[in-house]
Amino acid sequence: MDLNVVQVIAVYALPVILAITLHEAAHGYVAMRFGDLTAYAAGRVSLNPIRHIDPIGTIALPLALLALAKLFGGSGILFGWAKPVPVNFANLRHPKRDMLWVAAAGPLSNLAMALLWALALKIGLALPGSSYALPLALMGAAGVFVNVILMVLNLLPLPPLDGGRILASLLP
Repeated sequence: MDLNVVQVIAVYALPVILAITLHEAAHGYVAMRFGDLTAYAAGRVSLNPIRHIDPIGTIALPLALLALAKLFGGSGILFGWAKPVPVNFANLRHPKRDMLWVAAAGPLSNLAMALLWALALKIGLALPGSSYALPLALMGAAGVFVNVILMVLNLLPLPPLDGGRILASLLP
């Protein structure tokens, strides 16, 4: 089944918004638990997606890439980013050790969401006669895809990605 641009946006919007929002909020929440209130003070320990959306990186660039891909008849590669949560690692109780957990919180949240979206996909596939089956299956597959990609990309050991911070916390 070939989806048009509006259908692709309808299927991917919720998984992408949740993936970005929970990823960034997880960083801020874990930083807060380990003693850094920077993200909390900035209102970024929030499940409100507007607090984490970067107008260019989260909306304009992905939509432009999607439109270009559809215009030229391909699937294309979508790319984007969210506003990073501010963390002052010097405020953490044990900065070197705690940095690992703050950085890992985002990718771990993506892993948890990928598992939940896989459950949604399974439920959608288990309800073949339902009018909700196809949308749920498509959204579940999109959620798994988006969250696995975000998790893997963020675990690359390159600064400023989460994997770079994890690696820095493990180095002597």
